[in-house]
Amino acid sequence: MALTILAVSFTLLLLLGVPVAFAIGLSSVCTILYEGLPVAVLFQQMMSGMNIFSFLAIPFFIFSGELMLHGGIADKIVALARNLVGHVRGGLGMANVLACTLFGGVSGSPVADVSAMGAVMIPMMKREGYDTDYAVNVTTHASLVGALMPTSHNMIIYSLAAGGTVSISALIAAGVLPAVVLCLCMLVAAYLVAVKRGYPSGVFPGWSTIWRSLAAALPGLLVVVIILAGILTGVFTATESASVAVVYSITLTFFIYRTMTRENFLKAAARAVKTTGIVLLLIGVSAMFQYLMALYSVAELAGGWLSAVSSNPWTIFFLINLILFILGTFMDMAATILICTPIFLPIAMKFGMDPVQFGMVMLINCALGLNTPPVGTTQFVGCAIGGISVGEVMRTILPFYAALLAALFLVTYVPAFSMWLPHMLSVR
Repeated sequence: MALTILAVSFTLLLLLGVPVAFAIGLSSVCTILYEGLPVAVLFQQMMSGMNIFSFLAIPFFIFSGELMLHGGIADKIVALARNLVGHVRGGLGMANVLACTLFGGVSGSPVADVSAMGAVMIPMMKREGYDTDYAVNVTTHASLVGALMPTSHNMIIYSLAAGGTVSISALIAAGVLPAVVLCLCMLVAAYLVAVKRGYPSGVFPGWSTIWRSLAAALPGLLVVVIILAGILTGVFTATESASVAVVYSITLTFFIYRTMTRENFLKAAARAVKTTGIVLLLIGVSAMFQYLMALYSVAELAGGWLSAVSSNPWTIFFLINLILFILGTFMDMAATILICTPIFLPIAMKFGMDPVQFGMVMLINCALGLNTPPVGTTQFVGCAIGGISVGEVMRTILPFYAALLAALFLVTYVPAFSMWLPHMLSVR
């Protein structure tokens, strides 16, 4: 009965539009009161869930991304992307995908990515005759690559949701190839739709222009190389790498590019504090929820149910993907990771999936949720920038959704996409 109260109260609160963090906390309190246990138990779990040293990396990565967002890096990356692929049919769409991928590596946040790239690329594409729905769909889907990049704080959240047994270094290395696969799938989708709609080709700017734009954008892109190289060589830990990213971002935007103003710095700091507060609140209340799920053996019950449906690993992985996708449309990315990892990771491991690979599957599924109503954070941001309704965008979303699903199934059913680089670098 207690498990029923937990599930039903949580679902009802979500349907009523209560913010996810409060829905998790209130359903946990309702359940603990029904059981007659001290409410203090939940708050002890909440505090212990947040009081973990590794979580220091989260505010640093968030702050680094905000500094890059407000420090004028986006314009230089857009110029590079446009010079590289702008001459192809539908060149601005292709440049949009490439720019979102590059800036996703810098910011590590799909929402920051769509905010920065969308503000530049969507109006530009509209001015040059591209349909608004195409511009928004390309931007919102390509921005999801940021969830898999080395600067993504969601990898740290997954590692800790997995009980600290999954190496953050291995996750960072594992995300590189899936990010490339996701980018390539999006490039194909953008090109095919551009050909179907008859969008024009651009003019090749010449190699000298490309080299100049690369030189201008390279300092911003080096943050990814610094983090990857530093962690994989053991120079610094994942937590230390986040602080290095902040120092580098400040140096870059203030002293190299000199594009950061006092107002934008304060805005970046305020947004980073707000986002960090939201994420830590989610972590705390999710620790309550995880305590109750462990108490009622939810992972074992879910594993038993899935095993009763099928004993075929491919079918089990498909069902896990389906459940994660549905939950991701209603919950924030961090909340989905924190709640679902303790449930589905043991099941995936039982059927032969490595926890590092499952992390990539989890992140792509959560990214899909960011682009799907009713939550659909990146979708709403992109539509707001483009001045178009979500309904209009959803009517032409299928080619881009198909690209994301293709990347998801490749990562799910071909372990090498996630595991080759960690194995090659001996990172575990």
